[in-house]
Amino acid sequence: MFHPLSVFVGLRYVRARTHKFFVSFITWTSLIGVCLGVAALIIILSVMNGMERDLRSKLLALTAHARVVSTNLPPNATQSLDWTKAAQVVRGVEGVKGAAPYAELQALAVHQPEMMPVILRGIDPDVESQVTDLSKTITQGKLTNLTPGSNRAILGVIVAERLGVTIGDRVTLLIPTMSADGTPIPKLRELTVAGMFEVGLQEHDATTIMAHINDVRSFGTSAPGAQGLRVSLYDALTVPEVSPRIRASLPKSFEVIDWTQDHANYFRAIRIEKTMMAVLLMFVVAVAAFNIIAMLVMVVTDKRTDIAILRTQGISQRRVMGVFLTQGLFIGWFGVALGVLLGVVAAQNISQIIVFFENLFNTHLLDPSVYYDTTFPSEVHASNVLRISLAALFLTGLATVYPAIRASRTSPADALRYD
Repeated sequence: MFHPLSVFVGLRYVRARTHKFFVSFITWTSLIGVCLGVAALIIILSVMNGMERDLRSKLLALTAHARVVSTNLPPNATQSLDWTKAAQVVRGVEGVKGAAPYAELQALAVHQPEMMPVILRGIDPDVESQVTDLSKTITQGKLTNLTPGSNRAILGVIVAERLGVTIGDRVTLLIPTMSADGTPIPKLRELTVAGMFEVGLQEHDATTIMAHINDVRSFGTSAPGAQGLRVSLYDALTVPEVSPRIRASLPKSFEVIDWTQDHANYFRAIRIEKTMMAVLLMFVVAVAAFNIIAMLVMVVTDKRTDIAILRTQGISQRRVMGVFLTQGLFIGWFGVALGVLLGVVAAQNISQIIVFFENLFNTHLLDPSVYYDTTFPSEVHASNVLRISLAALFLTGLATVYPAIRASRTSPADALRYD
């Protein structure tokens, strides 16, 4: 026998076979409940982490990590010159990978009989690779097809599909502009389809048309924020630290807007979903913790005679508490350990597991005809696993306190008299 005595007796109770089937059943139910609750939390949060990562990469495929805009610069040529100087300054800021000018307009794309609202974005193909991966997303045509004065455009695949156009077709753009006295003056421009791109996100594929920046500027870009710089960083997650440095390097007329502001609603929604899923799934662990309480209370009732004998041999109340704390903690924490192991392994192989069950039941969890993206990406974060483990350990540990206190208060005389 090893010491301390309370740990020895508690582990002995865990190993001992019992004739109380219901107590044994509740014990296994509690352990499995804790295991499944912890595993489910790790798997769900890992999948949501993976979806957040994929969403971020798709959003940033055509969106810069930060934008520099201004509403106080002179128009047209002078404005272009100012943006060129600003780009040189921004490229010298620590943490900045590249900077490229852009021009952007709201327009209505028309190809009879279809029409749809789009964003016409002017880019400089020579420096576009510094800020986005546009060239990697092009499925038809080439980025070099966009040359000054050519009036050529590269369309998102969904835009092209809805308008019913292919390479070589012409698309008419209706561009709203304002005269000097504030009167709306629509402009009509024709662009030739020179290619198509696909990012895998409707925000880009279903709304964006790319053209050379000089062509877009010639259409008119007087609206606030219609021109500016798109900035790429070496690490997109460092934008909160780099943005203030960019802002400090430029005159006060410039403003810096980073991707966390442009897409704040997306990531706020994901954080809320992750929090709610964590709270709901933690209830599974809480239910298992209640089962531990019920199991230990029944064990205390069943072991009243053993407790009385231990007390008559001089065992203190604190050691009696230790016996049942040991038993409860072993069951709960063993369940947590199994849950962490199962959750991490399943989260790292979730794609293969999903494919297996889809083939087994001949179905799709995400119907391709309904969902744009049917994959299940996963990214296990050690911090998530640690927080889940600590929360589960706390709940299961808390569940052992009441039964242990009840066992320590058992009267030896009453237990021996009635048992």
